[in-house]
Amino acid sequence: MTHKIQDIGVAKHIGLYSDAIESTAGLRWLHTSGTPGLMDSGDIPTDIESQSALACQHILAMLKRADMSTADLVKISQYLTRAEDIAPYLRVRSKVLGDVRPAGLLLIVSQLIRPEVLVEIEVIAARR
Repeated sequence: MTHKIQDIGVAKHIGLYSDAIESTAGLRWLHTSGTPGLMDSGDIPTDIESQSALACQHILAMLKRADMSTADLVKISQYLTRAEDIAPYLRVRSKVLGDVRPAGLLLIVSQLIRPEVLVEIEVIAARR
């Protein structure tokens, strides 16, 4: 096992993440950039569910390219532009991550890279 959950009890009261993740030595690390929900054409859907699903698909593709999976996630950082999008975003995220609970951060920000972008996700993953 390359990761050990170090929970102190805060996360269980708030959401789908762990308080801390400890990784062992000698791992390969993957750090993604902030990843929005763009379609292959470069267009951006107008709704949070579609943008969230696309952003998650992009993250999964990056993990796969690095011969990793969601089980290798150490940390996930999520940026939303509207507080009312938290619940629909978390529903999409829950479908993608299942029982995986990396350390996490979710922020509401005033704007992302383009005004129509509602969500960006970045992750850190580690694997032998």
